[in-house]
Amino acid sequence: MSIDDIGSLTAADETVHHQIADTFATVSDSNLGWTEKIWASMAKKDGSLQIEFGLGKYHNRNVMDGFGGVSRGAEQWTVRASRRLAPDLDTTTVGPIRYEIVESLRRVRFSLDPNETQPVSFDVLFEGELPPFFEKRNRLRSGNRIAMDVIRYHQPGRLSGWIQIDGQRHSIDQEWFGYRDHSWGMRGHGVGAHVLDLEPNSTVTQNMRLLWGVACLRDAHGSPYDFCQFLYATDNWNYYSGHLSTAENGIRQREFRGMRPEVKFDPVTRQFLGAIYHLVDDTGEERRVTVRPLGPSGFYLRTARYGGWKGGRHGSWLGAYHEDGEYFADVRTELAALGQLRDVPVFVQDGEASGFGIQESVYVGVYPELGLGAESNYSSDF
Repeated sequence: MSIDDIGSLTAADETVHHQIADTFATVSDSNLGWTEKIWASMAKKDGSLQIEFGLGKYHNRNVMDGFGGVSRGAEQWTVRASRRLAPDLDTTTVGPIRYEIVESLRRVRFSLDPNETQPVSFDVLFEGELPPFFEKRNRLRSGNRIAMDVIRYHQPGRLSGWIQIDGQRHSIDQEWFGYRDHSWGMRGHGVGAHVLDLEPNSTVTQNMRLLWGVACLRDAHGSPYDFCQFLYATDNWNYYSGHLSTAENGIRQREFRGMRPEVKFDPVTRQFLGAIYHLVDDTGEERRVTVRPLGPSGFYLRTARYGGWKGGRHGSWLGAYHEDGEYFADVRTELAALGQLRDVPVFVQDGEASGFGIQESVYVGVYPELGLGAESNYSSDF
């Protein structure tokens, strides 16, 4: 039901949470890059097996899409689905991909139902080990235009449930860990097809470094805390967000002013091999955090359409309903297509504290000091 220029009613309009003078069928910005995104990465603590999940809602594109994936060593399975958003704006389900809020900000469920696209499925209950923590607002300009304006919170969690691969079911228990995030706002690059008659985005250049990582660590007394860092540096822009967050006696976030990374990559594949992050906090004190992969698994996000993949990007209109996917027996033979953006399960050490997390990395350009030459300069298109 609608009248004049009021948006149509949805189930969410029955709540008392409105913040603009319109219905929940409308967002405050008409930009086609407006996105609300759910992401999760969950893995065994030995790094042998990993689950990926994503769900995206694109109000101004009338699209909801999602993916469920599995990484096992060099193997990778991906199932993707996309549907017309309206009139079902409230249901967080796309084909076999389901996201359920069990208890707000505490417990959610990530599911990939058995499907005909790939022989993988899972059902995971995620219970927050700490409350969600915000990262610094990701607001970038390209000339006089705001090219991105996104806020994001992330959360570490304990997992239970199951995963099935080729008919074999594995339990998900205390030997697993997971992280999730929830972001919303305007993403000016990578949502749908690129606008061709626009000045090139100055935040995307031939030289670019991206390092995003989150980890849940326990100190010498067994108390958990959250560590996160996000570096996005190009020829024209340098964005950094880094925090150490705790929940004892209320949420407290200690901000890092900067980071100097010592990163190691495989010179052929540019896969992340480890790092030492030298961080400076708000008091000027330096902190040294080491990160290393847990094992061979790591999920390449290009197959989740973080970048052009099989005729679409995340948020692309693919019809009233579309479902597809693929299997790679060895992702290392497909790097020219898969690019670099990869969720890697990692072990993190901060003094006497240690824990588990997820690391993403993209280094575009030639970096002789890191052993990265032109022959391994895989695309940054994501």
